[in-house]
Amino acid sequence: MRAISLFSGGLDSMLAVKLMTDQGIDVTALHVHIGFGSTGDVSEQLRRRAEMAGADFRMVDVREDYIQNILFDPVYGYGKNFNPCIDCHGYMFKIARALMAEEGASFLVTGEVVGQRPMSQRPDALRQVSKLAGDNEDRLILRPLSAKLLEPTKPEIEGWVDRERLLDINGRSRDRQLKMAAEYGWEDYESPGGGCLLTDPAFSAKLRDFITHEEFGVEDIDLLKHGRHFRLPDGAKLVVGRHKEDNEALLKVVNPDYIPIRLPVTGPYSLLYRGASEADRRLAARIALTYGKSRPGELHRVKVGDREYEVEPFGSKAEAQRYFVLKP
Repeated sequence: MRAISLFSGGLDSMLAVKLMTDQGIDVTALHVHIGFGSTGDVSEQLRRRAEMAGADFRMVDVREDYIQNILFDPVYGYGKNFNPCIDCHGYMFKIARALMAEEGASFLVTGEVVGQRPMSQRPDALRQVSKLAGDNEDRLILRPLSAKLLEPTKPEIEGWVDRERLLDINGRSRDRQLKMAAEYGWEDYESPGGGCLLTDPAFSAKLRDFITHEEFGVEDIDLLKHGRHFRLPDGAKLVVGRHKEDNEALLKVVNPDYIPIRLPVTGPYSLLYRGASEADRRLAARIALTYGKSRPGELHRVKVGDREYEVEPFGSKAEAQRYFVLKP
């Protein structure tokens, strides 16, 4: 008997898998990559966590489809920020259902806990998720951490799993989960509340600003994850690195709509929207220079894409911060 378990790498998803493997169920831990998770590549970390819980690991990249069909038009709307959690969970289950035959799986598993998240894990929200996933009649979605608080599912009714060995966790406290992790000897798992950037107010604000001015695509996701973000007077987006790790991440961004700004002094790596006006290009050069090792009043030749501009930095960073997408 095999199940597919949605897998975020968080403690709840690890425990859901473990509760299954402890009952002799083979599990494929499926990470549905929508693009808004960690700022780095955590695929090997996720694989390691899945193996700790006794599962095989698989990742599917659905970023393009997710942006086109879920992110901007959710049936059940958003949470506090840009997070369409109910639609997102339903979508992930649809992906998992489509893989069941290929994986030889008989049912689906998730680490959702009743009452843990105010938008997506209320009892009525769980029913909405099942409806979106097309699971109202089949009842193949098992939530092992809260199963005893919910109606029995097909895996329980058919005896594929022992309902008595499932749990009745309710609410936002993580005490029981943390105790179980300690019993298993686990120390490597996602922090409670961590994970999706769409629940982060700052990231959500940057995303809202972006779609006000430009069409959003997969190549823009990584751009929003790093740097200081500026919106210039003629509408161009400027991203200026904050520190060494940020600069290195921005250097790896592959986005044909953006051009680099190169300073003649030590300073941040920056990217500017390719269609920026001359005025915005010159201003972007000044802002980037302001965050470099330069002094007010000094003239420097800054390269913006394939053009050079002789500019001086602002007298203070506060002057540059007038253009922040997120005001300090």
